[in-house]
Amino acid sequence: MELPVRRAGATDQPLVLGIDFGTSNSAAALIGADGRLQVMPLGEGRAEMPTALFFANETQSVLYGTEAMQAYLAGTEGRLLRSLKSLLGSRLMNEYTAVNGQSLRFYDILVLFFKELKRRCEAQAGQALTHAVLGRPVHFVDDDADRDTQAQATLERAARDAGFTHLSCQLEPIAAALDYEQRVNGETTALVVDIGGGTSDFTVIRLNPARSHLRDRRADILATTGIHLGGTDFDRLLDLSAVMPLLGYKHQGTGGRPVPNSVFFDLATWHLIHQAYTRRALHFAAELRPSYADPVLHQRLMQVLDEQHGHRLLSAVESAKIACSESGQMVPIRLDFLGDGLSASLGAERLQEALQSSVAQVVQCAQACVRAAGKTSADAVYLTGGSSALRPLVDALRLAMPQATLVEGNRFGGVAAGLAHAGAAIGA
Repeated sequence: MELPVRRAGATDQPLVLGIDFGTSNSAAALIGADGRLQVMPLGEGRAEMPTALFFANETQSVLYGTEAMQAYLAGTEGRLLRSLKSLLGSRLMNEYTAVNGQSLRFYDILVLFFKELKRRCEAQAGQALTHAVLGRPVHFVDDDADRDTQAQATLERAARDAGFTHLSCQLEPIAAALDYEQRVNGETTALVVDIGGGTSDFTVIRLNPARSHLRDRRADILATTGIHLGGTDFDRLLDLSAVMPLLGYKHQGTGGRPVPNSVFFDLATWHLIHQAYTRRALHFAAELRPSYADPVLHQRLMQVLDEQHGHRLLSAVESAKIACSESGQMVPIRLDFLGDGLSASLGAERLQEALQSSVAQVVQCAQACVRAAGKTSADAVYLTGGSSALRPLVDALRLAMPQATLVEGNRFGGVAAGLAHAGAAIGA
């Protein structure tokens, strides 16, 4: 739905909220009546909040964002849900799951998250917010136009069911470009690299502050590409490499055959972890016991499943990924809750080795975007998104595009800020 065009001189037009609904984290921003960018602090003073909900058993309450993650990691009895964005465009969105003694569709849980995000933003803005620009990846689903259309329609429907009445969508890398444009002095051609939790998106765009007020920037967009690969995929690969072998992944069992790996892939994938806890999955895992030559590994696997530690393991891997990428040093992954002194580790070599193929795919997609724009290089490569600081990726991009200036932008708030600028231009 098109947002209403603001009349010249009008002062009563509604504020337009830019919403970056992310796989791992979400953020929001708007341009206030005074023309200034207002990034919404969504929890503990931070511009972003984890895209997470925790259904607490004892209190029958729902916690969101950082509070949800803290409750889960503290061992509170309940159910954690993350990476809802990864379900958009899939049949899982309309499936039911048990939380707090009731059965809810994943779609209904998505609406709950949007309602909470809207509530927090309204508390900051001091007024009702009914108009929004939603960010979307270049591809929700690779190579399936129908499912991609369905994913955007589901996202918009959830926002409407949460109380937004006027909606528009903008590609996330274009939104990031509009944010970057506020900081350039003259015309430049930028490759925007937006590495999110579930997707990597790219745009080659001409930027010029003198055109930032224009509603229609289609003439400046030279090319867009995207791939359904991002931070949660990196987490999965690192979890499989560093932690899952301690539960039996790639373990050569009796008869020299490896233990079946489906349970490990579910446990290492944010939006599939809940499937590992179903009665059928637990029975399957228990029946794997004869396949193990080392019974301790199977005992650990069953402990993780019975006590539902999947998110805890993946959170530890995610934290180690960030710390290792920032420092370049070996980082321990403490697993004391599975056994005294048990730990894994993540260093630069493992980071590089485990992610080499995925990083190469991301860089190839970025290079394809530059070629599609009819360029051999961009003036600048602007990095944004929560996973854009991953050191192997940054090094690979620098090597692939040596002529461009590499600019590390606002990892979590850049897309939301760009969506806010897009909303202001639409309203103007």
